[in-house]
Amino acid sequence: MVILHAIGKPDLKLSELEYNRLRWRSRRGMPELDLLLLPFFDEEFADLPDHEQQAFILLLEQDDPDLLMWFSQNGEPEDPALAQLVRKILGRVQP
Repeated sequence: MVILHAIGKPDLKLSELEYNRLRWRSRRGMPELDLLLLPFFDEEFADLPDHEQQAFILLLEQDDPDLLMWFSQNGEPEDPALAQLVRKILGRVQP
């Protein structure tokens, strides 16, 4: 069983099923997004502080065209937490 702090609720845990659902939601069907989001989830999500896990879950709720625009650096999310997370994800692949 994967045990993680639930987002925004430190006394709750994510079950393995909930963790796997988040991983599935990280797959977007657009290669450009899949190459960024899925590896980030697999390699970083479990170690993120709660506020960044919450931002990642919020990021997954956004529309693909918006995500593509942000990750292509043709725009930036209005939410500062999302903007910071987008920069963090991009920083993993950019020199």
